[in-house]
Amino acid sequence: MTLSGFLAYSGALAIAAIIPGPQIVAIVAQALHSGYRKAAWMTAGMVVGDVIYLSSALAGLAYIAATFTTLLIVIKWAGVVYLCWLAYQFWIAPNSLQPQHGSSTAGGVFASGILVTLGNPKSVLFYMSILPTVVDVNALSGLDITLLLAMTAVILAVAQYPFALAGTRVRMALRSPRAMTMMNRSAAFFMGGAAVAIATRS
Repeated sequence: MTLSGFLAYSGALAIAAIIPGPQIVAIVAQALHSGYRKAAWMTAGMVVGDVIYLSSALAGLAYIAATFTTLLIVIKWAGVVYLCWLAYQFWIAPNSLQPQHGSSTAGGVFASGILVTLGNPKSVLFYMSILPTVVDVNALSGLDITLLLAMTAVILAVAQYPFALAGTRVRMALRSPRAMTMMNRSAAFFMGGAAVAIATRS
């Protein structure tokens, strides 16, 4: 793979990563509700989800999408349902920064990040449309594939983790019960919006 191909792919991926969408909205909502640690785990899950999609694209995503359409639809709606459940949990959350009994674990939040990415049609469309225009998949070596996967993970992490930090700073700046209630309701609204965005995309 040529240097120009790597640069073109990297630029397109970076732009796509910072454009507000269901993933960014979900990260901010998680940060507002639970703080940086949980938002960071969700972001890590989303990065893994994108790496999974890239791996699928390199293996023939068009064939997979055509063959497993029902499975992709099930994954999409599972993501929508999970985001709606999170929105409800955020809405009824107490107006305190204290940890909540029964709150989601780091592993659970990580898994939800993967689910959000796998349920987002934008991710499928990006790798199906952009990858073939900048990469000759048939000419990729094992080293090229490894570099692509690693570069994708790094770019997405660099682009998305600042949103987790920003949401956390807002959360820490507003500690009064009334402000916490507003933040929890806002987080619920954003998470619900992410669910609607995924549900309405085809």
